[in-house]
Amino acid sequence: MGVSMATARAWVERWERQQEQYAVDREERFTVVADVVEHAAAGLARPLLLDLGCGPGSLAARLAARFPHAEIVAADMDPLLLELGRTHYADAARYVEAVIGEEGWTGALGLQRPLDAAVSTTALHYLSEPALLHAYRSLASLLRPGGVLVNGDHFPPGAAPCAELTAHVGRRRSERTHARTRDGRREGPREDWRSWWDAAARDPELADLFDARRRRPPAHGNSGGERVTVRRHAELLRRAGFSHVAPVWQIGDSTVLVAVAGDAHGPA
Repeated sequence: MGVSMATARAWVERWERQQEQYAVDREERFTVVADVVEHAAAGLARPLLLDLGCGPGSLAARLAARFPHAEIVAADMDPLLLELGRTHYADAARYVEAVIGEEGWTGALGLQRPLDAAVSTTALHYLSEPALLHAYRSLASLLRPGGVLVNGDHFPPGAAPCAELTAHVGRRRSERTHARTRDGRREGPREDWRSWWDAAARDPELADLFDARRRRPPAHGNSGGERVTVRRHAELLRRAGFSHVAPVWQIGDSTVLVAVAGDAHGPA
């Protein structure tokens, strides 16, 4: 089910372009996530990092470039995206297939020592609250004391009027950012998430990987479609054993939320 380097490169580059319209200041958010990792892993010769819901390796590749001596494990449940990352960003991480939040999911990671940081961007919002709590508890047990979980995603602030307001602010920021190309000309229509998948499904080289996706059992998603608020995430993280939880960056409803694993300075 492998793909050629040229095919992987083409689809990953298209993935990067279409994702830019969904994450407000995507590169800045990646940089902030890496800033938190830098602080948590200061002085460590070979920090161990876990990228949750890695997709085709976008965040893992950026972390590998910034922390060339880190050991990075990249986990996702999608065999197609994993294979694209495994081919295009082969040196960035060790890619593993795992369904985050299901029973026994951490066994697939093959970890031999405690994690220094677990990171994720726009990948955990599909989890139901029970699966999210289970995932957080698992991560709390995998992280060393003082290690961090860094989650960049779209978190509604709570009440509907505020949620609508933060979503609007983020949407308008994104529209302004992508309204013009570098030379000042307006862009044409951009490929979105659905059209990326529709186009990829027509590529004969990806046919076996799409078959593998169809055979994959469904994950425990958020069937109600309601996004978990940032306050509720913080409550779940504390229940899971994290000692400190705080947002460190926000534009609209796009937030980087950091949780510190229990240590001598806080409850575990």
